[in-house]
Amino acid sequence: QVQLVESGGGLVQPGGSLRLSCAASGSIFSINVMGWYRQGPGKQRELVAVITSGGNTNYADAVKGRFTISRDNAKNAVYLQMTSLKPEDTAVYYCNAQRVRIKYTDWINDYWGQGTQVTVSS
Repeated sequence: QVQLVESGGGLVQPGGSLRLSCAASGSIFSINVMGWYRQGPGKQRELVAVITSGGNTNYADAVKGRFTISRDNAKNAVYLQMTSLKPEDTAVYYCNAQRVRIKYTDWINDYWGQGTQVTVSS
């Protein structure tokens, strides 16, 4: 029905940069909020950043000033530009779409991507 596909993860040295992308496909009429969450080794999944369809953003304190979230509503895509990466940013990063309205129905659901690994190490 709706799929989220992430790309852009990988291995980067401390201080480096990466850009994550996520595209939602399917019978989508609209998406209220899109965002990124992460789950590090032995940790619970946590919010990284979210952005509304109107462009309002919210960031975790740990990434403020280093990460930038953006969105292309026409493409149902969300991006995460990560700079000044630290070893503690190592995690699987998950794309999330909240309150996705499905075309020609009254259905509103939330969806998750499969995740993309980001490893920050020298």
